[in-house]
Amino acid sequence: LSVIIAGALAYFQYFYKSARTGSIRTTLAILRFIGCLGLLVLLINPIITRNKYEIRKIPLAVLADNSSSVKELGADETLREMVDRINKSGLTDRFDLQTYRFDQSMEPLDSLNFKGKQTDPDAAARSLEALHRNSKFPTILISDGNQTRGSDYTFSFRSGPVFPLVVSDTVQHADLRIERINVNKYAYLNNQFPVEVFLRYSGPQPITAQFSITQGSSVVSRQSVPMSPSQPVQTLQLLLPAQKAGVMQYVASVSFNGTEKNTYNNTKRFAVEVMDQKSGIALVSAIAHPDLGAIRRSIETNAQRTVTLVKPHELKDLSPYNVLILYQPVGSFKPVYELNKKAQLSTLTITGMATDFDFLNREQSVFSFRNSRQPEDYQAVYESGFSLFAQDDIRFGALPPLEHPYGTISSSQPITTLLSASIRNIGTGTPLLAFNEGATRQAFLMGENIWKWRLHLHNQNNSFEEFDRFLDKTIQFLATSAVRKSLVVTHERFYNSGDAIEIIAQFFNKNYEFDHSARLSVSVKNKQTGKTRNYDMLKGVNSFKASLDGLEAGSYQLTVRENQSNSVYTGGFEVLEFDIEKQFVNADTGKLRQLAQTTGGVIYTPDAVDNLIKKLMTDEQYKPIQKRVTRKSPLIDWIWLLVIIAGALGAEWLLRKYHGML
Repeated sequence: LSVIIAGALAYFQYFYKSARTGSIRTTLAILRFIGCLGLLVLLINPIITRNKYEIRKIPLAVLADNSSSVKELGADETLREMVDRINKSGLTDRFDLQTYRFDQSMEPLDSLNFKGKQTDPDAAARSLEALHRNSKFPTILISDGNQTRGSDYTFSFRSGPVFPLVVSDTVQHADLRIERINVNKYAYLNNQFPVEVFLRYSGPQPITAQFSITQGSSVVSRQSVPMSPSQPVQTLQLLLPAQKAGVMQYVASVSFNGTEKNTYNNTKRFAVEVMDQKSGIALVSAIAHPDLGAIRRSIETNAQRTVTLVKPHELKDLSPYNVLILYQPVGSFKPVYELNKKAQLSTLTITGMATDFDFLNREQSVFSFRNSRQPEDYQAVYESGFSLFAQDDIRFGALPPLEHPYGTISSSQPITTLLSASIRNIGTGTPLLAFNEGATRQAFLMGENIWKWRLHLHNQNNSFEEFDRFLDKTIQFLATSAVRKSLVVTHERFYNSGDAIEIIAQFFNKNYEFDHSARLSVSVKNKQTGKTRNYDMLKGVNSFKASLDGLEAGSYQLTVRENQSNSVYTGGFEVLEFDIEKQFVNADTGKLRQLAQTTGGVIYTPDAVDNLIKKLMTDEQYKPIQKRVTRKSPLIDWIWLLVIIAGALGAEWLLRKYHGML
């Protein structure tokens, strides 16, 4: 219909009752026909369908283990040869062959250096799944099967069958090793700290292992451990003395009367930071009261605390103490306050019916007391927003009330309230237990008879533990009287070689708000070699971080500097000699076999690479797929059609003007 209409228009314009003759009339009619036909076709806008056939190959992922354990087991050349044979086989004709190397992470395979300090096949599996989402494809895993980090990789490959190629010697050699050591990072001076040691033996004959722990040239523990093929794992529970403050390094070693292929895994180093945090507390009181005995017994349940009950006139020197507990101060406490103006010890002030509040108002400026002589019972109300330290609600509202003179209490300095006071479930708006962080840390408990709290909780739980822990946290907060700093740096005191070393820092402005515009840098100096490394810290949400990778074993001095304010933090840490990749003496054939069974694959040895290639080449489920790709496009998207229409109509107009036609 479009052709007829376009032809009719061209005929009517140039042939119907037209006086003109010649070739120009035919040319103009053709141009008019082309232009009108193109416009009509665009109005119809038909859909043009085109079919294209593509050959899509199934991906075949090849993961090559690049960790140092492969080289330690003498399998590096074998692995290289296996990768070359796969690359040169005909698998590229059938598959989209993709080769990667992995250790701590996965990356495209350009070369193999076997310098990876950790082996994480789980990370490689997750990376493959992210690259080929919702796709099923086979994977060739060329590895010794030994894993040092990440989740168990036997359940990580979910995208298709895995065909493990075992490198290294599959023959089981006799091996005795220290599997793992569990120990707390910190211990208190003159205490004992627990050490848990796991020993593993693989071999055909029963043995008697000799285990020892040494510190320097001194042996701190030694014992014989029977082991056999039927009892390959032994767990040792030890208690070691913490006799000196500082970072104590120990060497655990195990041996037996036999030959081993790998003796590196017979020793393992660990370290413990011994802290001297014994606190002396002076409990000062001019009166006798049951609270004094309850407070003393509660605090001394922590072996790191020593409480001395003393009268005000007997206290001449504050140097042996870290915290003062002032129980119901009166005028005789004047020398104590004078001594503390120089010593600047943190204080816990407990007030009650015997307190001289006029004297107390003169000696401290945190609270102002306006009280009558009338006693009142105040119930505790827990404030959930308390944030100075972690304290759970131990059902404070159900505890017996504390007795205190009725009156008003107002604060003239910033305070943080843990417990507020109420009278018969009506809030008074005054604190019962509050803290102040000024030049020194101060706590105020407004009420006596706290001994009833300890007794009540014991009746409820058959234990004093809840009350003792509550009071211990309060004393711990006061004993740790660190002044707030603008630059706060967090790091461990020691790391194992190969571990991720991360330094975290926070910088605060004068209002102690996190400063996002700060610029922090880190300097790390090896104390043995004098070599210094510098890093810039990267800003996170509420902190700055720096990762110190590649540090060799040794003792390091750490300096963190804020470049604009020149605030400086200095500290140190130690990197202990440890190479987890040297712990293996055999390939983990069992785990690789389990991986193959879990995913529906088959495990192969190096001499069976051709069998694996043949299987992949002949398996029908891995045939390349021919797909028809249909592309539909509306005619209006054809740019050239618009060009032809514009050219035809433009040429017609120019020819008409040239020949003087209207």
